[in-house]
Amino acid sequence: MKKTKRIFALLLTLAMSLALLTGCGGGSGDDAATDEGGGETSGSNELTVYTAFPEAEVAYYFNAFEEATGIHVNSLRLSAGEMLTRVAAEKDNPQASLMFGGSTDNYIAASNQGLLEAYQSPELSNTPENYLDPDGVWNPIYVGAIAFACNRDWFADQGYDYPTSWDDLLDPKYQDMIIMAHPATSGTAYTVLATLIQLKGEDAVWDYLTELDKNMSQYTKSGSAAPNGVALGEAAIALTFSHDGLQPTTEGYPIELSFPTDGTGYEVGAMALIKGGPAEEQENAKKFIDFMCSAEGQNLYAENNSFRVPTNSEATPADGLVTLDSVAVIDYDAVWAAEHKDEFVAQFEANIASSENLE
Repeated sequence: MKKTKRIFALLLTLAMSLALLTGCGGGSGDDAATDEGGGETSGSNELTVYTAFPEAEVAYYFNAFEEATGIHVNSLRLSAGEMLTRVAAEKDNPQASLMFGGSTDNYIAASNQGLLEAYQSPELSNTPENYLDPDGVWNPIYVGAIAFACNRDWFADQGYDYPTSWDDLLDPKYQDMIIMAHPATSGTAYTVLATLIQLKGEDAVWDYLTELDKNMSQYTKSGSAAPNGVALGEAAIALTFSHDGLQPTTEGYPIELSFPTDGTGYEVGAMALIKGGPAEEQENAKKFIDFMCSAEGQNLYAENNSFRVPTNSEATPADGLVTLDSVAVIDYDAVWAAEHKDEFVAQFEANIASSENLE
């Protein structure tokens, strides 16, 4: 098992490295984000995007947009936390026009730091009001709940039932068999952390996480990497969003979801204009936001075998996806989570696990 884990870690590191170096449509991420704010590669038919979507998935959306509009997208794939960090670092010289994907916690934090330009798509008329940004900065494009993604074969071999509460995860039988991303780099993992703090309180949660850490196999850099580990048998349970947990099943991997009956958090995935991004790309960026907020754009989820729940009520959801009204979601406070993100991540780093040398 340990040897296999080392092999998986090497493969995961290679995959992440390739994702960071490879842009959509043949352009590299580094080429797309030039020192001139994208001016060397971007014109009236170009758009530069930082995205938290998995590389293979997001290429489908970019290609569909290019077919519809003739606008070519140059992209750099980052985890949600890395995306926020990069946009903040480039505040004085933005290199991209859009942040695309990842939970609203990151977009609220980015907005609070003055990193985003307000824009609300006219396509949001078919989006429920509770998903909308009251400040009119970011645009909601999908939702999904935190789930326990379980390796069906491992549980069958062990004769165990799937966990159905957060406390179930503390059982010693899961030692070295749980995987999740790190909240310093992953929006998924920060949603898990903020959910647990809201459920258990700001004091008791650290005792809980200390016990949970005893059962952790590893912390990954990206949220979508955790269910991939479960798919490959490197762990039995991944703490992940439902859409990411189900994704490996499209390739035949033995994953099934369970949800904590004592309450789970959820994300509203978003996209937004980066303030001060390449001027020649601004209209193209708005067109892409409109495209992904429309029913046409969100129908691509199902076409691409993605289990993201559309926010546009006119879009057709994929078969088998998990809607928020089918699980015990809490009244997740994304604004509070964003306001306290730096504080809670620092406590996690100090008390639970460092984000250094993540794979």
